[in-house]
Amino acid sequence: MAQSQAAARQAGEEVQVRPEPVADAEADDSKVPELSKDAELSAYRSMLLIRRFEEKAGQLYGMGLIGGFCHLYIGQEAVVVGMQMAAIDGDQNITGYRDHGHMLATGMDPKGVMAELTGRRGGYSRGKGGSMHMFSKETHFYGGHGIVGAPVPIGAGLAFANKYRENGNVSMTYFGDGAANQGQVYETFNMAKLWQLPVVFVIENNRYGMGTSLKRASATTNLANRGLSFGIPGEQVNGMDVRAVKAAGEKALEFARSGNGPMILEMLTYRYRGHSMSDPAKYRAREEVQKMRSENDPIEQVSHRLQEKGWASEDDLKAIDKDIRRIVNEAAEFAQADPEPDPSDLWTDVYAEA
Repeated sequence: MAQSQAAARQAGEEVQVRPEPVADAEADDSKVPELSKDAELSAYRSMLLIRRFEEKAGQLYGMGLIGGFCHLYIGQEAVVVGMQMAAIDGDQNITGYRDHGHMLATGMDPKGVMAELTGRRGGYSRGKGGSMHMFSKETHFYGGHGIVGAPVPIGAGLAFANKYRENGNVSMTYFGDGAANQGQVYETFNMAKLWQLPVVFVIENNRYGMGTSLKRASATTNLANRGLSFGIPGEQVNGMDVRAVKAAGEKALEFARSGNGPMILEMLTYRYRGHSMSDPAKYRAREEVQKMRSENDPIEQVSHRLQEKGWASEDDLKAIDKDIRRIVNEAAEFAQADPEPDPSDLWTDVYAEA
């Protein structure tokens, strides 16, 4: 099939893309632990902040105010929000280049994140890192890394430090389905299990590594089982349901925190936009995206539950959305008004001072 599609493209013909099945993101709601009213409202607000922030980032990119690469997290919000709800203070986060959502979920200031995206002095890397290179020691966020698979060994290093210091913290190390085939991932799995490191490997399986379906790129598509040969247990999780993510996160974090070594959580999720802002995503059918948004959207699920249980009215949720939009707009205004770095800053922050 791939050869026939390639030939069609060379001939300039329109290629028909069949929808990928998305039923594996669905779950039996009766088996998912319920959240309290406060937890549901907190999850709704956190996910909506990420969604609105990423929408605004997409707009600024289209206006030419964000340069370089820009990978949006729209559709995957439940993964990092659910994991943060399960974490305790001091647990670290490290991820790849689709990282804005993780920054916001850990509590980083939207103004600082947006300023970095637009290359301004007020950004977290002083305007010199951009979308894929931001850090916040205060919120225990250790990047944003542009090299595929790179967060995995670094995340294990954070876990090694936790074990050495005996501080009881766990490293939450995120990477995607495309990175799951990288060699350094398996070298890290081996060391993490050998040394019983407190790390939870969170695989955000959004079904496509750049433009290639997981089923066309991986011989085995159950990524939760990738650590079994090293003795690392794994679990597939409905990454579109924040309740399921939180429950699985609590279990995995307690497992690692108790000295049992690493665990893998494969989050079955989905990105609504292309791989990056420059990707038109013609490799998948429009119907596939629409089906996922209409049936499994993580934010709409929480909205529905809040209204169904009488915990929030439609007007209440609109008020939250209005406040979130205010925060995001203020971040965008700050980023556009903030000055760019001075050229002399090219020579600073290159080496650490001993």
